[in-house]
Amino acid sequence: MNESPPPRTWQHHRLDSWTALLLIGIAAVMVVCIGRVVQLKLTPDQRLASAAGSPFSTRVEPARRGDLLDRRGRVIATTTLGHRAFVDPATVEDLATIGVDLQELIGLDPVEVDRRVAPRHGSRFVPISGILEPWQVERIRRSGLDGVGLEPRLVRHYPQQDTGAQLIGLVGFEHTGLGGAEHLLDDDLAGSEGRMTYLRDVRRRPLWINPETFRPHEDGTDCRLTIDMVIQRHVEERLEAEIVARNAAGGRVVVLDPATGELLAIADLVNPDRTPREGDPAPETAPPDPRLARNRCATDPYEPGSTFKPFVWAFATQQGVVTPSEILETPDGTPHRTRSGRRIRDVHYYGRSSWEKVLVKSMNSGMAIVAERLDTDSMQSCISRFGFGTRTNCGLPGETAGLVTSSRDWSSYTQVSVSMGHEIGVTPLQMVRAFSVFATDGNLPALHLLAHGGHDPSPRVQHRILDPGIARLTRLTMRKVMTDGTGRACQSDWYQLFGKSGTAQLPKATGGGYHEDRYISSFIAGAPLESPRLVVLCVIEDPDKRIGPYYGGRVAGPVVRDVLDHALAYLGVTPDMDEVEGFPDLLAEHRTADP
Repeated sequence: MNESPPPRTWQHHRLDSWTALLLIGIAAVMVVCIGRVVQLKLTPDQRLASAAGSPFSTRVEPARRGDLLDRRGRVIATTTLGHRAFVDPATVEDLATIGVDLQELIGLDPVEVDRRVAPRHGSRFVPISGILEPWQVERIRRSGLDGVGLEPRLVRHYPQQDTGAQLIGLVGFEHTGLGGAEHLLDDDLAGSEGRMTYLRDVRRRPLWINPETFRPHEDGTDCRLTIDMVIQRHVEERLEAEIVARNAAGGRVVVLDPATGELLAIADLVNPDRTPREGDPAPETAPPDPRLARNRCATDPYEPGSTFKPFVWAFATQQGVVTPSEILETPDGTPHRTRSGRRIRDVHYYGRSSWEKVLVKSMNSGMAIVAERLDTDSMQSCISRFGFGTRTNCGLPGETAGLVTSSRDWSSYTQVSVSMGHEIGVTPLQMVRAFSVFATDGNLPALHLLAHGGHDPSPRVQHRILDPGIARLTRLTMRKVMTDGTGRACQSDWYQLFGKSGTAQLPKATGGGYHEDRYISSFIAGAPLESPRLVVLCVIEDPDKRIGPYYGGRVAGPVVRDVLDHALAYLGVTPDMDEVEGFPDLLAEHRTADP
């Protein structure tokens, strides 16, 4: 018979009790420790926060910047996704050799890598390269090199290269617009980046993603400009050739569709290789990138000279103070004297001439005679009605309103000077807008750089400022400027141009007054005569008169003619001249050259 185990003594009970209490205590301590660890991890004390770091990571998903397109849908600026390499020193197997490893892997400079990593051992993110080539990205992905990663970066490309660079602008490191259209349209182009926050482990691997913390990215909107890159490229090439040939300081050209207000080309070039001349202003500090330079077609006024005369001529005719056929007492050999005794000189003296001839031959004396028939309020009204003294608000950054003498400072001297295009500062944008009145039978268009509603936006007219008959009469009179006046040297073989030349003295940079032998040569014209499609202005600054003629009709006029011939043929406008020899060849050239 088996014996039963001896009864448990009180010592055994006490041992069991203490064992249970000890296990419970150990479990409680472990729970407290684990809880404290979790608490310190999630909400650490302020004294530990900087050392403990956050258990959450945020991943940013970049938004693609919208494309910039020209009026025909050609890509001007676009964005792709690139990568740059970075190092996480905390996970690199051997910091002493990481530079050599990367040199062998993707060709980075080991000294430069070490220079960047050495002072940042405590960092978890050290960029070590610019945007990598695709083969470099692929090698890093395949290598499995500890501590080396790839950061996605947006890269902006400009397929048209330097054409329109100043007008287009560029983006900065954070992919925000810094100049030109990139800055103007930044809100539309930029989009919004995506963002996701997640709980991670010690090796930074995701543990939990809260759906409420996820925000998807929204790509930027594509924006279409009114600029046509084919016209823009030809304008820049032709303008540069003229600036170099004339040893000029610079030049500006604007091409406008007067019916819609579309700006088809805006060029602003300077001549960096021009030999400085006495009286030149001190050279401005060049921006770090030419794309950041201001566009002087919007920012820098100039004296228009005789190109301003058609506006006063048309206004005075409409006011009824003179008729085109009226014969004025213009001098035949000596300067005209105004009521105040001021001497007004003409380049050529024609004697008694009609009001029409005054514009055709660009006679200062005739303009002065009629200007004194207008009262001050009427002359100032002429200026404001044509839009001078106010911004065009076309969208170009930094646009100015020009320079107009105030009513307080207006004098009889000002009254006469303005009629000849002096004592007033205008921008090229203001000039093409005002000149469009003659091309649209009296309507002043609203200029715009951003296309609305696609390729062919509807006309946006501000208001009518001339009677249609007066606008057409002025246009026909300016046609005679091309055939019988200062535009004879720049007539087109294909289109009937109507235009006006201007040659104004160059203001001195300091001290006031004008240079006696330095000029601003300009020419403005539209075509075709009956149904104008384009208006073009060219301003050549300080052409070297030692090389050749400096008059607007001989310097800026040929540029305007060539731009009009090229652009109208490119747009498919039928020539309106009787003889159009060579026109089919130009059409064929456009078909093959269009990018």
